[in-house]
Amino acid sequence: MLEVKQCTLYSGGLKGAESAFGEAAEKWGATEVTFTFEGNVIAREKNMTVLSDEELVRGDISMELASKMMHRTYYEKTKIRKVLQTIFHMVNKGHQVFAVGTILEDNTVKGGTGWAVELARLFNRPVSVFDQEKNLWFSWKDGSWQKDSPKIEHKTFVGSGTRYLTDEGKQAIEKLFNDSFGQA
Repeated sequence: MLEVKQCTLYSGGLKGAESAFGEAAEKWGATEVTFTFEGNVIAREKNMTVLSDEELVRGDISMELASKMMHRTYYEKTKIRKVLQTIFHMVNKGHQVFAVGTILEDNTVKGGTGWAVELARLFNRPVSVFDQEKNLWFSWKDGSWQKDSPKIEHKTFVGSGTRYLTDEGKQAIEKLFNDSFGQA
C-alpha cells in the first residue's frame, strides 16, 4: 500500500469536487498543491501556486485542438484559455487523474473537467471518473470506460471535477481515499 504522506494531490481549488479532493488530501495527510492564475477566484487556497503568464503559456494549447478533442466549441476567451492552461499544469504534474462529473455519450466528460480527462488520455495516464448520474466509478482501459473501484496508486495525482458536487460524489472521493490509504 502506498504511503499517503508520500503523495501529492494537484488541483485547481475550485468549489465542489476540487475542494472536496483537497479536504480529503488534508484529512488523510497527503500534500496538496493548488494551481491558479491571477484574478481567478478559488475556494481552496492550500499550498497555492499562482501561475505567471509565462508559466501559463507553457500549458498553452490550441483552442481548435481542445474543441476537436472535446467535441465542442471553445471560443478564444482569455479566461477559458487560462483555465485550460492551468489544467495542463495539474495533469502534467500528477501521474494519475481522478475526476467527478458526467461521462457523455461521445466518451468525453462534461465541462472543463473533461479537459483534465482528455489530457490524461493524451498523456497515457491512468484516469478514473466518478459519474454522478450513474453513481459509479469508471476507468479508461483498452479504449473504453469500464466500471471500476479505483485506488490512488501513484505518488502524484490530480483531483478535478464539477463545481456541482453531489453528496454521492463527495462520498465517492472519501471512499477513494479510504480504499487507497485506510481510515483517516
